[in-house]
Amino acid sequence: MQYLYQYPDRHGADGDLLDAGPVDEVAAVAEKASWHGLSFTEHPVPGARWLDAGGHQTLDPLVALGHAAAATTRLRLLTFLAVAPYRNPFLLAKAAATVDKLSGGRLILGLGTGYQKSEFFALGVDFEERNALFDEALDVLPLHWSGEPFSYRGRHFDAREVIARPRPVQDPIPIWIGGNSKLALRRIAERAQGWMPLTAPQQVARTVRTPYLASTAELAAKIAELRDLAGDRADQLDVAVAYSDPAIASPHLDVERHRDTLGQLEAAGATWVIVAGATSSTAATVEFLDRFGATYIGG
Repeated sequence: MQYLYQYPDRHGADGDLLDAGPVDEVAAVAEKASWHGLSFTEHPVPGARWLDAGGHQTLDPLVALGHAAAATTRLRLLTFLAVAPYRNPFLLAKAAATVDKLSGGRLILGLGTGYQKSEFFALGVDFEERNALFDEALDVLPLHWSGEPFSYRGRHFDAREVIARPRPVQDPIPIWIGGNSKLALRRIAERAQGWMPLTAPQQVARTVRTPYLASTAELAAKIAELRDLAGDRADQLDVAVAYSDPAIASPHLDVERHRDTLGQLEAAGATWVIVAGATSSTAATVEFLDRFGATYIGG
C-alpha cells in the first residue's frame, strides 16, 4: 500500500494558506520521509457562510502541484480532487498535461462532479448540468492528450479540427474519480484508472451528495462491486482511501491500532491511503511527516 499526504487546508476565512509550511519544502520533506505522493483539494470560490460553518480554503491544486513537482523527483502528484465541471475541459486538459510534462510523468488527475451550489453559481456553471459536463470532460481529456487532431462538440463549445501539445509523459494521465454512487463506479470501471471513495461521516456524505459508506466491510463490498464491473480492467484500478481517524495527527501514539486499521483497509482492497494533514506550522508539519514515514512507511 502507498501513502499520499494531503496538504492541510485552512478552515474558515482566517489564517494563511501556507501556514502548514512552504509547498516546495513540505513536498521535499515528504519525499525524503518515504511518502509516495502529495495531494491538494479544490475550492476556488467557497461561500462565506460555508466557511463560517467549518468549510475550508485551498490553493489551486494544479498550480500547487506544479510547484511541488519542481522540488521533488519521485512523489506522485494528486488532485484530491479537482471539480471537472468548473473548467472548460480543454483548459483542464492543458493544465494537467503541463504538470505531467514538467514533473516527468507524475500527475494523477483526481476528479469529482462537485457539490457546492454557491461555487457553481459564482463560476457561471449550471449545477444541474454537472454530470453531463463531467462526462464531456472524460471524453475530451484523452483526445486533447493524444496530440492528434480531433473535433468535439460539447454543450457549450465546438472544437473543430484542433490539436493540443504537449503530449503528457503518461499515456494516459491516470484519472481517479471520487464519489460513492453507482454512476461513479460505472464511470471508473469503464473510463478511469482509480476510485477515491468517500469514507467520511454520514453528515459529510450527505453534504457532498453521495451515498454513505458506514464501515470497512461496506467499503470492501463496493470495491468488489467495482472490480466486478471493470472485468478485465479490474487489476488496473487503484483505490485511494482517505484515513479519517483524527488521532493519526499524533502518529507515534496508538501505533498498533492504526496499523490494524490500515491493514484492514489494505485487505478491503485499498492500494493507496490519503492522510490529511492537520498542522499549522512548518515545524509541526515536518515532525508529522517524519514520524508517520518512520512509523508506517519505512525507508
